Amino acid sequence: MKISTKGRYALMVLLDLAQQPEGEFISLKDIAERQAIPAKYLEQIIMILNHSDLLQSARGAGGGYRLARKPCDYRLGDIIRAAEGSLSPLSCLEDSENICARSEHCQTLPFWSGLSRAINEYVDRFTLEDLAFHPEKF
Repeated sequence: MKISTKGRYALMVLLDLAQQPEGEFISLKDIAERQAIPAKYLEQIIMILNHSDLLQSARGAGGGYRLARKPCDYRLGDIIRAAEGSLSPLSCLEDSENICARSEHCQTLPFWSGLSRAINEYVDRFTLEDLAFHPEKF
């Protein structure tokens, strides 16, 4: 599993917004400049985050983006999965039910299942608030 720039930037965008004054809408241009993300690419990431109900947006003067809820209510895993999709190391582990024809006889499945569980438990252990204001937790 490898996190793409889309996943990294999604986390950076929400972290940026978490560190701004609460309730204030922040322009895409300001986020792009602070995070050194190309504005065109940032638009794509913002669209994903907006469709995932992680952001609120407002148009017009004074418009922009802000968090839809408090930073403590965002698990980092939810942000990464919104941008990347499943974090499972194998496609057969992406759904709750393993539909692989070999799963009953796969001797490596316990290892891969454990790895998937460890990855998801780790990213879900931390919140956006932890990342923004408590980096010592990592």
